[in-house]
Amino acid sequence: MIVRIMGEGQVDLSDADLQLLNSFDSALESAIESGDEETFRQALHDLLAKVREDGRPLPPDALEPSEFILPHADASMEEVRQMLQDDGLIPG
Repeated sequence: MIVRIMGEGQVDLSDADLQLLNSFDSALESAIESGDEETFRQALHDLLAKVREDGRPLPPDALEPSEFILPHADASMEEVRQMLQDDGLIPG
């Protein structure tokens, strides 16, 4: 599955990563719901770090359709809130 991190590019992740990433996504959603900026920052950092760690970067000139888009590392809580769907940033 292809994932885009805004401002960084795309990575290819295996479908097996989806369940683990959903746990990071849930922590991020909880932090947003509680309005806890410190927990939000850590949850966003953890999610992006896991995607970078497990993903295989695509070449910068690759234009593959992304299955989902993640915010950049410095995104505000409000920016991420606007990106949330019914099941978070990561569907599934």
